[in-house]
Amino acid sequence: MAVLAALLCCAPVHAQAPSPDRLRSVETDLRAAEDRRRLLEAEMEAIRSDRARLNAALIETGAKMRQTEARMIEIEKRLDVANGSEEAIRASLASRRDVLATVLAALQRMGRRPPPALLASPEDALRAVRASMLLGAVLPEIRGEAQALASDLNDLVVLRRSIALEKDKLDAEALAFSRDGERLAGLVDARQGALREAEQRLVEQRRHAAELAKQAIDLKELIARSEAELAPAGRAAEEARASDEAQRKASDAAQAKGQSRVAALPFNDTARLAPKIAFTDARGLLPLPVAGRIIKGFGAPDGIGGVEKGLSIGTRPSAPVAAPSDGWVAFSGPYRTYGQLLIINAGGGYYIVLAGMERISVEVGQFVLAGEPVATMGDGSIKTASALALGAAQPILYVEFRKDGAAIDPGPWWAKAELEKVRG
Repeated sequence: MAVLAALLCCAPVHAQAPSPDRLRSVETDLRAAEDRRRLLEAEMEAIRSDRARLNAALIETGAKMRQTEARMIEIEKRLDVANGSEEAIRASLASRRDVLATVLAALQRMGRRPPPALLASPEDALRAVRASMLLGAVLPEIRGEAQALASDLNDLVVLRRSIALEKDKLDAEALAFSRDGERLAGLVDARQGALREAEQRLVEQRRHAAELAKQAIDLKELIARSEAELAPAGRAAEEARASDEAQRKASDAAQAKGQSRVAALPFNDTARLAPKIAFTDARGLLPLPVAGRIIKGFGAPDGIGGVEKGLSIGTRPSAPVAAPSDGWVAFSGPYRTYGQLLIINAGGGYYIVLAGMERISVEVGQFVLAGEPVATMGDGSIKTASALALGAAQPILYVEFRKDGAAIDPGPWWAKAELEKVRG
C-alpha cells in the first residue's frame, strides 16, 4: 500500500481545463478589443478626412484670392489707362477753350444779326453776297471745330461711364477678396488649432530659432543649424530624407516593371503627409506663391556688383502667400534684414526661401502642401532689404530656391500659365 501511494504521488498532474465562464470572459474581452480597434480606425480615418477637407479648403481659398488679386490688378491697370485718357481729353478741351468761345460767339452774332435775304431786301445784294462769301469761308472751319469738340465730349462721357463700371467691378472684387480673407483666416486658425496642444514647446522653439537667426552668418548656415539644433526641424529633415528614399525605391520599382512615372496630377491628394513626387520631377508644375508682378528676376544685376539670387515680386498689401511646393518647414521667424523668413525643405537637398512677409502662420516641422497659404504680406511700411534696394513702396516678396546650399534659378519650376501672369 505504501509503494502504491508513493507511485500515485509521483504520477504526472494534468492541467485543469479552463471553465466555460473563463472562455466566455476571454471572448468578450477579445470582442471589446476588436470594437475599440475599429473605433480608433474610424476616428483616424475621420481625422484624415477632416485634414484633407481643411487642406483642400485652404488651397482652394488661397488660389481664389490670388485669382481675385490678379483681376483687381488688371482692373487697376485699365483704370489707370482710362484716367490717363480722361486727363488727355480734359487737357485737349482746356487747350481749345478759346476756339470753343470763338465758335459760340460767332454763332451768337449770326443769331442776332443774320445776313440779309435777297428776296426780302434785293437792294442790299452786295451785302448779302459779302455775307455769303464770309460764311462760306468760315463755316467749314467752324463745323470742323464743332465736330471735333462734340467727338471729344462724347468720348469723355463714354470714358466716364467705363471708369464708373470699372470702379464698381473693383469694389465687388475687393469685397470678395475681403470675404475670402476672413474665410482664409478662419481656416488657418482651424488648422493651427490642431497644433496648439504643443504651444509651450513651440514658444521654446521660436526662442531658440531667434537665437539661431542671430548667430547664423548666411542662409546655408541657418538651414544647417536649424536642422541640427531645432528638434522639429531635425524631425522634418529626417522625414524628408525618408520620403526621398521611398520615392527612389518607388521609381526603381516602376522602372524595373517598365512603367513610366506620371506626374501630371501630383497635388490632388490633399491628405498626403509627404510629397507625391520628387522636387526634380515638379519642374513646370509649381504655382507661384503670390499674385503680383516680378520686379527683379534671378540673375539680374543687384546694383552692388553682384547678381540677384532669387525673385522679387511686388504684391498687394495683406496678400496671402502660399507654399510653392510640398515640404517641411525648416525655419520660421525673423532673420536679419529679410523680415519674416520661411524656409521649406522640399526634399532631395532642395530648399525654398520666402522672405518679406509680415506674419507666418505655420510652425517649424509642419508639413505643408503646394498652394497652401502659409503667410501674409504687410502693407509695405516695414522695409526689408529687397524693398529698400528696389526703392519700392509696395510690399515685396523675395523667393529663392536653393540646392545643396547654393541658390539656383527657380524659373524652370514655375507653371507656364502662372509665370505669364506676373510678367510685366
